[in-house]
Amino acid sequence: MSIPPVATPTARLQLGLAVGDITPPADIYHRLWGAARHDQATGVHRPLRASVLAFAPETGSSEIRYLVALDLCLFRPPEMEEIRSNLASESGVPADRVTFTFSHTHSSGNFSRERAHLPGGNRIGPYLDGLPSKLAALLKDATERLAPVTLTAGTGVCAMGHNRDLADVSRGQYVCGFNPVEPPGLPLTAVRMTDDAGKTRGTVVNYPCHPTTLAWDNSLISPDYIGTLRETVEQATGAPCIFLLAACGDTGPRHGYVGDVESADRNGRQVGFTALATLEALPADHHDQHYVGPVFSGATLAEWKFLPHDAARQASTQTFLCRRIVVPLRYLPGQPTVPQAEADLVNTAASEAEAASRGDADEVARLRALGERHRRLLERIRPLPEGMNYPFEVDVWRTGDLVWLAIEGEPYHALQSELMKRFPQVTFVISVLANGARPSYLPERHDYGKPLYQVEIALLSPGSLEQLTDALSAEVQNLLA
Repeated sequence: MSIPPVATPTARLQLGLAVGDITPPADIYHRLWGAARHDQATGVHRPLRASVLAFAPETGSSEIRYLVALDLCLFRPPEMEEIRSNLASESGVPADRVTFTFSHTHSSGNFSRERAHLPGGNRIGPYLDGLPSKLAALLKDATERLAPVTLTAGTGVCAMGHNRDLADVSRGQYVCGFNPVEPPGLPLTAVRMTDDAGKTRGTVVNYPCHPTTLAWDNSLISPDYIGTLRETVEQATGAPCIFLLAACGDTGPRHGYVGDVESADRNGRQVGFTALATLEALPADHHDQHYVGPVFSGATLAEWKFLPHDAARQASTQTFLCRRIVVPLRYLPGQPTVPQAEADLVNTAASEAEAASRGDADEVARLRALGERHRRLLERIRPLPEGMNYPFEVDVWRTGDLVWLAIEGEPYHALQSELMKRFPQVTFVISVLANGARPSYLPERHDYGKPLYQVEIALLSPGSLEQLTDALSAEVQNLLA
C-alpha cells in the first residue's frame, strides 16, 4: 500500500484586504463589567481596528463576499441591524454579502444606544452614526485590492488560553476563570496570504480565547491581547494581521481579569509567537509533502520531500462555495418575560439608591453589578424572534482546503474540537458572534444543571450545541462532496 502525501492546506482565490482605525472617543461610556466602579473610559491603551476581507473565486468577481472583523465586544440586535442596513446603503453592497464578526474585547466600550443617559453615553450615538461610512470606505478599498492570492494554512497549539469553568468545591459553586484541572493548550490556525509575486499580503490568526485579560479595574479602551498579537505578527511579516475569534464560550486567558495592560500585551505576544512559529513551519506555496522511499543508512530512513502540486491538485484548491444555513434550535423554557426583567431592574435600582443613602458602599457595588445583569438580560430577550425555535444562522464558505464558519453567539469550544476530530483533513477558520450575539452561549449538554454563568444566561435548550455541530458536520460533508 502506497503512503499518501501529506497535504498542505491551500486555497486559490481572489482576495482583497483593508484595515482602518475605529477607536471611539477616549471618554465614551465604557462599562462592560458588572464589578466595574467606573462608567467612562479614561484613555486608550491601543487603537481599535476594523479589518475587511473581500473574497471572490479566482475566475471572476461577480460573487464577492465580505468578512468585516471589528475590535469591539459586540453589538446588540438594534445596533447590529442599524449598522448593517446603513452600510448596505452607503456601500451599495447587499447586506447578505457582508458577514460581521467581533474580536469580543471586553475593553472596547459598550455601544448600546439605550445607555445614552449614562456618563459618556452621549458619545455612543455619534460613534455609531459615523461607523458605516468608515466601513463603506474599507469595503471599497478591499474590493479595489482584489487580486489572485494563495492561502496556505497551518495549525499550532498555544497555552495562553485555557478552559474557564472552574468548580470552587469549598464554596459549592462554579466560577468563571482559569480551571487548572483541564489540560493546557488550544488550537491556533494561521493563514498566510501570498500574491503571485511571492509577497505576503496578510495573515489571519484564528484562536479560541475570550479577550478578558483586562477587566473591571481597567478603564482604558483596548483591543486586549489582540493588539499586541497583531503587532508581533505584523513586525515579522510586514503585512496586516487579521484576528478572528474562534469558538471560546468556555475558554479565557490563563492570566486574566486584571487592570494591568502589560498583562494583556504579554498574553498577546504569547499568541503572536505561536502564530509566527506556525507560519514559519509552512512550506512554499502549492507544495505537499510526499514520501519518496527508504534510504539505507545506519538505520533505514524515510525520505520525504515537498513537491509542487500537479494540475489536479491545483484545481482542487480553486474550489469556492458560499452558503448560509439556518438551524432551528429550541428555546430554553422558563425564561423571564420582558415585563419581569424590567421590574427586576427597577427594583434593583431602588435598592441601590437606598443602600447609597445609608452609605453602604459594599451593598451599592453588589446591587450595581446585579442591576447590570438585569439590564443585559433585557438586552438579550427583547429582540428574540417569537416561536418555539430560534433560527440559528451560520455562514459557511469553502475556499480550497479551508472551510470558514461564521457562527452566531458564543458556542463552547467543544463544537470546534468535534469538527476538527470528524474532519482531520479540513482546516477550519471559525469566527463567532457573527452578525451579533442574539442566541447567547451554547454550553455542552452535560453542563446544563450546573450553576455556571454561561448556563445561567443561555437562551437555547440542552443539546443545542450538539445539534448545531451535527448540522455543520452535514454541511461540511456536502461541501467536500
